Amino acid sequence: MAEPTLGVALIALNASARLAQCLDALSFADDVVVIDGGSTDDTVAIAQAHGARVIVERDWPGFGPQKNRAVDALDTDWILSLDTDEIVTPELARSIRDAIRAPAAQVYALDRLSSFCGQWIHHSGWYPDWVPRLFRRGAARFSDDLVHERLVFDTAAQRLAGKLMHYSYEDFETVVRKLDAYSTAGARQRRAAGQRGGFGKALGRGAWAFVRTYVLRRGFLDGRAGFMIAVFNAETVYYRFLKLGHEPAR
Repeated sequence: MAEPTLGVALIALNASARLAQCLDALSFADDVVVIDGGSTDDTVAIAQAHGARVIVERDWPGFGPQKNRAVDALDTDWILSLDTDEIVTPELARSIRDAIRAPAAQVYALDRLSSFCGQWIHHSGWYPDWVPRLFRRGAARFSDDLVHERLVFDTAAQRLAGKLMHYSYEDFETVVRKLDAYSTAGARQRRAAGQRGGFGKALGRGAWAFVRTYVLRRGFLDGRAGFMIAVFNAETVYYRFLKLGHEPAR
């Protein structure tokens, strides 16, 4: 019987910082496709140098639809969806190959550990963080959400051994940039769903986001980084509902 094939689906935009490290860890895959959103740095050159297939799609439909473009570009038996700042550890790579050789499920969840400005986060609602990312082709698809997309499937996901290392917020510049981008996308998504915002809702929801992250999700155990994550979450929610109340409909 032929060995099952594995393809990796990536989306990228100015992702040169970690892309080479991400791709170096994917030598066990049979195919890697990168959907590039119009990068102006070395993203495309790095991807091509590592043997990945690069498809440039300059229009931005949102994270969910863009990830589905990457999935649709693969014809392998199994698909692994990653972000360019996520690194597959050797143990996880072995678990993935073993899983697709003798599958016990259609979808598998990976044990993701994320960093914030150089510190690995073990609380704050960031960990444990089991993310469904490996699936048999046709068994799952991403939601059409502009941001905070999710993998949609109708079966139970089985967990795999080994860490997926996520370098999510490398510096404060990244934090500020993502805060603005995520709050804007979140406001647009909620407006499309008919929701309303405003200062009062922004203040209340933002305060609750801080309490939930820092107290209920034990962000205080992550020290200074936990406090900063709680503030980041609060500000993202605050500006999301503020923009929802003031940004004109499009």
